[in-house]
Formats: sequence, C-alpha cells, structure tokens
Amino acid sequence: MSTLTVWKFRTAEGAESVEEALKSLQKEGLIKILDAAVVSWPADRAKPRTKQLLNLVGAGALSGTFWGMLFGLIFLMPLLGAAIGAAAGALGGKLADVGIDDDFIAEVKEKVTPGTSALFLLTMNEVPERIGAQLPGDGAELLHSNLDMEREAKLRDIFGDETV
Repeated sequence: MSTLTVWKFRTAEGAESVEEALKSLQKEGLIKILDAAVVSWPADRAKPRTKQLLNLVGAGALSGTFWGMLFGLIFLMPLLGAAIGAAAGALGGKLADVGIDDDFIAEVKEKVTPGTSALFLLTMNEVPERIGAQLPGDGAELLHSNLDMEREAKLRDIFGDETV
C-alpha cells in the first residue's frame, strides 16, 4: 500500500534539509520512497518554491505534472482565472477519488504558510513514527493522507503515468 504524507516544518529551510535522512531511512529499509517533493516558503515571498526530489526516487515516481497540479490547487488557486479554476475544480474532483480531498487541501493550505516548508512523500512500507524521529531540525508536524493500491492506480491514471 502506498501512503502520501505531508510533513510540515517550522522554517522555510527545514524540508530541504531532509534528503540525507530520507536516504538513510531508505537504506535501513524503514521506507521505500516512490516519489518526493519539497515546498519551501520564505517569509518574504508571495508564493512558495517547489522541487521534486528526483535523486531519492526510482521508476515508480509520478510525473512532475502531478506535483505541479497538486501544488497549484493548494497554493495558487486564488491567483488562477475562472477558466483555469474550473479545470482545476474538475481535477480536484478526480483527486478526491484518490484521497486528496478538499479537507486535505485546506489543511495543507492552512498550515504551510510563509516562513514554513513541507515535505511531500509517496512511500511504501512506511513507519511514520520512526520517520518523524529521524527528520532533522526542530521537528516536523505530520499531515497524513493514505492511498491504497486502487487509489494509487487511479492517481497514475489521472496523470497518464503507466509506471509501477
């Protein structure tokens, strides 16, 4: 079963400092990272920076399109025009089918704000408590949304991703 987790950090740099810890967790067999992305939001910026962590993932990674659309729904919706907003609304309905619903989007939008950062992980064989204990910095808050195999398959179908 795949799990999508979001870890919120108290600083804009916190999420970017976790790559080595994630590599270590992967080597220890505590998690298998299918895909990962980071959102960093410096306090002086109007919108966050996003980055897919390609060096942590293998063939099972989702396309950058997934992360772009998800981050657009979470962080940029107020900035989008009506036509784009309608298309994003239709996509949002499809994402709800895979466990990424309005409540999940609202919670991330509320908690990941200027001056903070977040790590988005799509993993297998996850032990959340052990991951949290290994993350560097002054702690991370876990926001969590489970994806079972059926929902993961739907997610890959939405974004035209055939890889397993």
